[in-house]
Amino acid sequence: MTETVVTRFAPSPTGYLHIGGARTALFNWLYARHHGGKMLLRIEDTDRERSTDAAVTAIIDGLSWLGLDADEPPISQFERVARHREVAEDMVRRGNAYYCYATPQELEEMREKARAEKRPPRYDGRWRDRDPSEAPADVKPVIRLRAPLEGETLVRDQVQGDVRFPNKDLDDLVLLRSDGTPTYMLAVVVDDHDMGITHIIRGDDHLTNAARQTLIFQAMGWDVPVMAHIPLIHGADGAKLSKRHGALGVEAYREMGYLPVGLKNYLVRLGWSHGDDEIMSIEDMIRWFDIADVNKGAARFDFAKLEAVNGYWMRHSDDAELARTLMAERDYLPNGSILRQKDDAETLDLLTRAMPGLKERAKTLVELADSASYLFANRPLPMEEKAAETLGTGGREIVAGLLPALSAVSDWTVASLEAVVRDYAEKEGLKLGKVAQPLRAALTGRTTSPGVFDVLEVLGREESLARLADQS
Repeated sequence: MTETVVTRFAPSPTGYLHIGGARTALFNWLYARHHGGKMLLRIEDTDRERSTDAAVTAIIDGLSWLGLDADEPPISQFERVARHREVAEDMVRRGNAYYCYATPQELEEMREKARAEKRPPRYDGRWRDRDPSEAPADVKPVIRLRAPLEGETLVRDQVQGDVRFPNKDLDDLVLLRSDGTPTYMLAVVVDDHDMGITHIIRGDDHLTNAARQTLIFQAMGWDVPVMAHIPLIHGADGAKLSKRHGALGVEAYREMGYLPVGLKNYLVRLGWSHGDDEIMSIEDMIRWFDIADVNKGAARFDFAKLEAVNGYWMRHSDDAELARTLMAERDYLPNGSILRQKDDAETLDLLTRAMPGLKERAKTLVELADSASYLFANRPLPMEEKAAETLGTGGREIVAGLLPALSAVSDWTVASLEAVVRDYAEKEGLKLGKVAQPLRAALTGRTTSPGVFDVLEVLGREESLARLADQS
């Protein structure tokens, strides 16, 4: 019987779900879905001073917004401390770990000696084979792994290939502190084993940890999960990702107006590819994703490309669905109050009808809300400087000349309205654009908008004529 693939995403709740973490979660989720398995969520909250409930909530909310919900309720690492301690003590009984009574002073002397000899600090194994009966009475011991002293530890990595670590560089690491709390290394291994994790997909900053954790798995006689260490994300300039590059929380991208599908499409292409395909649906991602295709080199975050991908998904969204999404997300958008000027039902109706023209130019929901603002503006319309200039340099005369012809239109449709405006332009010897621009300015207060005939139709006869009369 084929083993069910089980992946995990294991963030520390010390802050928001940052964009690199979101990509790691996405890769785990896709790999699990591709193989018909499941992705689990583990909150690594053993650092009680830095872990917060607010951060846990932010992480879970961020994953949910992205559509990357775990397949089982999240597991708290802190709540499993007793189990971690049990395993450490079991390793002592097995002879694969031991109690170490080295004092803080002794450990500092080891570090000083290493510095003097210009070598990395290593525990010297002084309690590795000593009888605990020799232990000083006033020292609470730690439990250390009895790591192999010779040979090497092999990490067969799905991304990095075979990575070999000389065992002399992997000293007898601490598993259980003197206060009975587990170290990160022990807790991760025990949790991965108990959760049935088959594949560990995480950042390549954990590659050295993989060697140490492999030793712990082996000491317990447990199967070592398949490992895949993915390169970190850099900025467009190749430097380490910072806030100016896009190292922000997922909630920041939500506030910037990105769609979950657009952000996922962009993130999946950071370090992974499927031929030359840039645009991928969720179904495509699940069908195509394989961790072995992840690049070894660091990916570069590019806001311009993210906007382009998101713009594609906005243009190709169903109009009614996009209008509903915009309404649902308005409280997260800096300009979302635009969409609270009118009754919700009326707002949704206007957005849906106007959406074909609105979505063509917008790359984010913020831009979409901004471009829709003319729909909800109160008369007299506030005018942008260029729009006022258009009306002040002969535009009002054109609007005044058009008004009687438009007032006579009973069939208020794009086709009828366009025919009237074209007829007026022809009679006056004007190009259509010369007539459309003042119309646009009078109707929207701006020089850019969806097609002016679409604007007229969506605003309706009464509101359109009233706005034009204000400027004639």
